[in-house]
Amino acid sequence: MAVPGDGGTKPHSIAAEEKCACGSNNCAGCTRRRSSSSNLPSSSSSCSLLSFESYPVQDYDKPWRVYTASVKGFAIGAGLKGGLAIFALLTRLRRRRLLLSSKKVEMTSISADVILALKETLRYGLFLGTFAGTFVSVDEIIAAWGGHRRTAKWRALLAGAIAGPSMLLTGLNTEHTSLAIYIFMRATVLASRCGIKSKRFGRICKPLTWVHGDIFLMCLSSSQILSAYILKQDSLPPSYKSFLNKHGAKDAVILNGVREIASGLPFSNLEAIEKFYKSSGVDVKLDPQMKIPCSIVHGNQSCGTHFFSFLLQAYKRALPVYLPVYLIPALIVHRKGLLNSPFKILWKGLFGTARSSLFLSMYCSSAWIWTCILFRILKRCNIPMVAIGTFPTGIALAIEKKSRRIEISLYCLARAIESFFTCMGDVGYLPQSKNLKRADVVVFSISTAIIMHCYAMERDVFRSKYLNVLDWVFGVPLPPYEATPRKRK
Repeated sequence: MAVPGDGGTKPHSIAAEEKCACGSNNCAGCTRRRSSSSNLPSSSSSCSLLSFESYPVQDYDKPWRVYTASVKGFAIGAGLKGGLAIFALLTRLRRRRLLLSSKKVEMTSISADVILALKETLRYGLFLGTFAGTFVSVDEIIAAWGGHRRTAKWRALLAGAIAGPSMLLTGLNTEHTSLAIYIFMRATVLASRCGIKSKRFGRICKPLTWVHGDIFLMCLSSSQILSAYILKQDSLPPSYKSFLNKHGAKDAVILNGVREIASGLPFSNLEAIEKFYKSSGVDVKLDPQMKIPCSIVHGNQSCGTHFFSFLLQAYKRALPVYLPVYLIPALIVHRKGLLNSPFKILWKGLFGTARSSLFLSMYCSSAWIWTCILFRILKRCNIPMVAIGTFPTGIALAIEKKSRRIEISLYCLARAIESFFTCMGDVGYLPQSKNLKRADVVVFSISTAIIMHCYAMERDVFRSKYLNVLDWVFGVPLPPYEATPRKRK
């Protein structure tokens, strides 16, 4: 679902802001004259390679545009994956110290972890660098052969599709279903925004303008994700499953007990659950004939008391997650603002951290309280009721900033779709395709074709922050009516 008017940047706004020679603000003739005199950034707009700002290049240098796009794409891929790899290494080091102190298991050496992190960083750098370089190369080749104006309507679409298989550079046997579905969701949002503003499809896409569509998507996603967390964790990606287990904060024996009662199976681990609570100083006696799992989930606590105690603990767990998310970009992106108004920038970062942490903690806490309320009202527990009880959990997204809601809901929707189809495939409702082994590459290529077409032809459907990143990597596209530019001799 798309929410229009949320920060989209109109195309060629630089030219529109200048006064025309005729005295008006935006006449077509003066706009063309400004474009021809290189006042408008050309499609080779670039900077001194890795500068964060983009400047128009007077001479249209096609090889330089391909080179800079490849280098910048590599820098983004290696930077993002490298940052995540550093965080993962620090987490493993901390875990290794705890496990070695307790002498429980042996873990891989630090050097092996570092080598693996470097390989992953290099692969993702090559992936995005090749994608950017391939897109720009195909774009320039088609424009040179067929003319910029004649091929403008389909050139970026084809170039984006051809660049998509560069995902294979992350590993021929490494599937990225979650990433492909997420990019497909992004492409769907852009396509829906184009449909909203079109005369032909405007009425059809009007329901997508619902202001609370992001929260509704989050509720749908939560129903699948949290049901899978309780009932079938194997349908979730390993990293996401680890994240849910950390913030869901329930031991495996407790989840297994809830799974058995929801599935109508006889209990097999009530003694293990009682032993788990006893290790925490709580003496719990579980009834094998119970109909609802409240005593399994929170022991001797009432549902309300468990909600508030869990909320406080969940907030403490959420703070370390969001602190680097807000403070690191503040140090990098707003480094100049920190010198002029440091308290304002830091306050925004701390406030954003506090609000996002409250969202995550409320999201996890409300998952338990909503299901408890439903189970107690209907005095039963089954799989459909688990799905219904976790649906309103997505309302917690209303705590977040409006501009972040659609991002979070789309991210969760991608995980929910992957989990749903995995569950359907496991029970035999979906045929297993033997011919199409890398469906993620196909979906990713279709998605990048749509996104790059919108980037070249429908720039106003992008938010400004995404548009700035794309312009920095690929260069600002020339208007479709421009003739093929020539390099000055």
